[in-house]
Amino acid sequence: MPRFAHVVPRLPTRDLARTVDFYTTFLGFHVENLWPKQAPTFVILDRDGLSVQFYVPESAEHSATGEAVLSFEVDNALAMHRFLDGRLTVEWGPEVYWYGRREFAVRDANGYLIIFSEPTNDAPTCREE
Repeated sequence: MPRFAHVVPRLPTRDLARTVDFYTTFLGFHVENLWPKQAPTFVILDRDGLSVQFYVPESAEHSATGEAVLSFEVDNALAMHRFLDGRLTVEWGPEVYWYGRREFAVRDANGYLIIFSEPTNDAPTCREE
């Protein structure tokens, strides 16, 4: 069986410009591709070798964004938290969980939950299982 290389989430958005602004301004992504040029309805955003795609649904029946969670592994969750805290509402964390990860979450311009996570050997601060 062929090997999987990576996964690229493709999520609906009601407002492509607002989504692009959020990911470029707050999370440091850059626009890899915006299509079509005249009235964009699709974007590929890249940062550090990973991509996230957003599209504006073609029909009104599919215009609502759904529920999704993006979980980004970062090399320093506390530094990311310091950078975002005060610029965005932090939903929860940072906490160290019993499974050996430090995590916190924010919501993007669409309401999608974004979790920032890093492995750690620090003692748990949250014991929810």
